[in-house]
Amino acid sequence: MPKKMLNKLAELHKLCFPHKPWTAGDFADLKKSGCEIVASENGFIVWRTVADEAEIITVGVHPDARGAGIAIAMLGLLEFEVKKAGAKKIFLEVSAENAPAIALYKKCGFIPNGRRPKYYDGIDAILMQKEI
Repeated sequence: MPKKMLNKLAELHKLCFPHKPWTAGDFADLKKSGCEIVASENGFIVWRTVADEAEIITVGVHPDARGAGIAIAMLGLLEFEVKKAGAKKIFLEVSAENAPAIALYKKCGFIPNGRRPKYYDGIDAILMQKEI
């Protein structure tokens, strides 16, 4: 992935997650580790597939573009791609305080199936999964 694209991705991540922005180097490291990254001008999704499972690492949508269906489209693309790769399940972790994301994942068929206490700087993580 070209450095210019990685820089744009880092800029978008900072808009989506101002309290914990990732750098271009963070995205480059994810790509080197085998993660897939799909991005547009207003959103991105990062995942990895291992054996028959896929893990969503992060999803972000520009604050001004939220509610336009970008995240739903990216989750649909992810499901299509990981199903082609032989995955049978997609899982993720989300902050218990991120009600919009939890609602999005539920709308897309993800089911809560566990909790990690104090996972995000003292905030619990909700574990969710979807069988595909």
